[in-house]
Amino acid sequence: MFNHIIYFIVVLLIFSVSYSGKSPENSFSLTVGMILLSWSGFTLYCHRVFGRIRRASREGEGNGRLITRYHRAQGTLSILAIFLFSLFTFLFNLKYWILRIPGFKSFSVLQGLLAMALFFAFLCTIWYFAVPAYREIFGIRISRRSYVLSNIRLNLPILFPWMLLSLIYDLLSMSPWGQPTGFLNTMVGQILFFAVFLAVLMIILPVFIQSWWGCEPLEESSKARELDAFLREKGFKYRNLLRWPLFEGRMMTAGIMGIVPRYRYILVTDSLFEILTVEELKAVLAHEMGHARYRHLLFYVLFLIGYLVLAFGFFDFYFYFLATRPFFIKFLSADHSDGSNLFYFALSLPMLLSLIIYFRYVMGFFMRNFERQADLYSAKVMGTPEYTISSLEKIALLSGKSRNVPSWHHFSIRQRVDCLLHFMREPSLLKRQNRFVTFSFSLFVFFLLSLGYVLNFSPLKQKMTYAALENVLQEQLKENPADLSLYENLAMLYHKMEDYRKAKEVYEKILAVDPDRPVSLNNLAWLLATSGDSALRDRKRALVLAKKAVSLERSPVYLDTLAEAYYVNGYREEAVQTIKEVLSKAKDNREYYKRQLQKFLSGDLPTS
Repeated sequence: MFNHIIYFIVVLLIFSVSYSGKSPENSFSLTVGMILLSWSGFTLYCHRVFGRIRRASREGEGNGRLITRYHRAQGTLSILAIFLFSLFTFLFNLKYWILRIPGFKSFSVLQGLLAMALFFAFLCTIWYFAVPAYREIFGIRISRRSYVLSNIRLNLPILFPWMLLSLIYDLLSMSPWGQPTGFLNTMVGQILFFAVFLAVLMIILPVFIQSWWGCEPLEESSKARELDAFLREKGFKYRNLLRWPLFEGRMMTAGIMGIVPRYRYILVTDSLFEILTVEELKAVLAHEMGHARYRHLLFYVLFLIGYLVLAFGFFDFYFYFLATRPFFIKFLSADHSDGSNLFYFALSLPMLLSLIIYFRYVMGFFMRNFERQADLYSAKVMGTPEYTISSLEKIALLSGKSRNVPSWHHFSIRQRVDCLLHFMREPSLLKRQNRFVTFSFSLFVFFLLSLGYVLNFSPLKQKMTYAALENVLQEQLKENPADLSLYENLAMLYHKMEDYRKAKEVYEKILAVDPDRPVSLNNLAWLLATSGDSALRDRKRALVLAKKAVSLERSPVYLDTLAEAYYVNGYREEAVQTIKEVLSKAKDNREYYKRQLQKFLSGDLPTS
């Protein structure tokens, strides 16, 4: 399940990053045909991969190795499915054709659901062909239908938060708050919206998930009564203790859902409930109590918010980095969709790499140590690690799991048992583990905030933005050297970059071709009037240019420049009269114009 969280995030990222603005050269029938052809080849390959595992089982290969091969095959095929989805998206313009469906353009949730349905079709293909190997390796009799449906029921809730978030965001985007100038379209607005929504969702979502999974209260028995009494004795607050019918109840696992006690559920599968003794089950429940005790579910919410903060910065960073490379900018400015898709495909690769590193390695590190915290807490609650160890060993033995194989989100059973045996010798190990997790998370928050600032708010981002825009404009000018509007945009960009010499050069070039362009006249006048560089400052010429701009268009912006030019040339009365005219006309920036008037009335006239 944890692997699929990453898979789904990757697929949604690929789909969201893809470009759909230009009409593709390939037809809709070609896109559908390639999807069907790829799915057919994928089907044959799945059959072949799991067929080899079955043959190895019949030839007597060790069960531990078979289990490793089985899980590795599922992971490899899932990655192949992601690769195929990428091809459909970037080479065959999947997003473009989805947006052609009536009503889909306004709702990103519908676009994403259709894209995820395609990916789910590939996952279902994997699960369908995995069943025979699953039966032989684990000795579990389960129908294909039940196995595939169990996987769908298990993994689909991963998408519930995204579906609700997207739906609400789509609805809000139609409101005044979601307009292009609205708060929700700012980075801070989106992060706050996501954080508040996710926090609320994590509180109430367990109610719907436990129903979706078909969970029910444990049947009345002495075992169930003892477990309930144990939880009450320890003062643990929860909503219900439920049986978890995962894979017809045959999977041996337990879990906990819910941040607040009112909506907190502890789940135990039938197989686990049957094979473990009461004391071992208490140890399992104590482990789940440890997750609640140390607020691990809340930490997972913070990790998701943290990635959102980084993702905003990473996207801009990678975009501007690629946009400053002449090779890639040609793709972005291409007239056909294939060029744009290649650019966004290149953009998606570092995004995917950062996503995998963040979730697989950074978050994975904390998940493993959270499990260790919960193991040690269980041993503390039980007064001995004996029952936690025996439950782990029994699960490994009866489920066919290898003791020595770790996962990215769990230590291996051998490592977990060794740690618990160490706790038996050193009871202070739990405190040391708690301090280690606290220190590690504090370090993570420090680097997260530092990197988030650098990527989103530091001068580096602004410099990269300007460099990318300059590169785009230069490339466009190569294609359209006579377009004076592009030159004006470039000059204004240089002005924002505070490269006033280059700005002046471009404005002079424009006016040499067309002396009556009011924008260039006005902007050059402002530069010559206000520049702090004495070599660039030319106040008399600034006044001449400003007068000419106003004679062509008497707008508040141009009049403000004229007023400034009057002022710097010592004509205070003219400056005051002109800025008053601005105030009589202007609807925007009135506070700025009032400050200008105050400056002209009370300020000292420039002397040099």
